[in-house]
Amino acid sequence: MSIPVAIDEIRAAAEGQAGFAYLLTVSADGRPHAVAIAPAFADEGLVCPVGRTSAANATDRPDVSLVWPPGVPGDYSLIVDGTATVAGTTVTVHPTGAVRHRPAPGGGNDCVRLDRPSP
Repeated sequence: MSIPVAIDEIRAAAEGQAGFAYLLTVSADGRPHAVAIAPAFADEGLVCPVGRTSAANATDRPDVSLVWPPGVPGDYSLIVDGTATVAGTTVTVHPTGAVRHRPAPGGGNDCVRLDRPSP
């Protein structure tokens, strides 16, 4: 089941993150493929210029994730899961979930889920 997350929520959360994100796709043999990109925010989703491998992976396996590192050490990373559509070497990620994540002091994690729009 896909649960869209408001682009405005993600845009606001991304403002304090590093100036780039990693796009995570999966290859045909199940290995992860990560590339550093600068996604652009658009009404339809997060638009990511990519290479041939990321585009092929997202075409065949459209469940992808974006991960923004924290803006400062010890702060939260931003993880956005979504469904990709591909046009040439552009992947548009349609968010289905998002969370801010960091290791918790003493172990475990300290996650904060972003709000989802009302149905």
